[in-house]
Amino acid sequence: MHIPDGYLGPITYGGLWGVMAPVWYWASRKVRETLKASEVPLLALGAAVSFVIMMINIPVVGGTTGHATGAVLLAIVLGPSAACIAVSIALVVQAVLFGDGGITAIGANSFNIAFIGLFSGYLVFKLLAAKDSLRKRLLIASGLAGYIGINVSALFTAVELGLQVILHTGPDGRPLYSPFPLEITIPAIMIEHLAIFGFVEGAFTAFSLAYITKAHPELVRARK
Repeated sequence: MHIPDGYLGPITYGGLWGVMAPVWYWASRKVRETLKASEVPLLALGAAVSFVIMMINIPVVGGTTGHATGAVLLAIVLGPSAACIAVSIALVVQAVLFGDGGITAIGANSFNIAFIGLFSGYLVFKLLAAKDSLRKRLLIASGLAGYIGINVSALFTAVELGLQVILHTGPDGRPLYSPFPLEITIPAIMIEHLAIFGFVEGAFTAFSLAYITKAHPELVRARK
């Protein structure tokens, strides 16, 4: 789901850098205001967890790959602003050091995974998990949140790639960046996420939260 360099034109990747700049500023201020000093190591650990899980890319039919992100899990445990920073850090490290995702596309990948998908999934969790929820309900809510969050990320990725043939073409009409239209990018990316990786993300989120609620229940209570 990481978009590499050369697949997005400057209008798209520049615009998404512009969107993420104030988001990162807001999230960093929110983290300074709400994250306790004793919880700072959790932020680093969260970035490491997201980094590792996103490095496990699984090839699928259609020439694309998929992976879990851990974004919604981190939002539930750390809070959405801290999770946004943690996942964004993981994406930057992957792009700069490992070439997993493009450097020009850091804004786009962060928007898709660390912002719109993360906050969508977290909103689902907040709507389904009341403050007095039983542990079973929390786990079901987290699983659904993880499933929806990663599919929202995948949908925005597919749309951004598919729009390139409209936004960026040469004098002869040939696409300058991603050559695939929406009718190809959306099914190619969404089918695998709706059928496979959404369930992987949901299961990872629910099982990880099950462990956390048993070993460190105060972390989840603090974020609800």
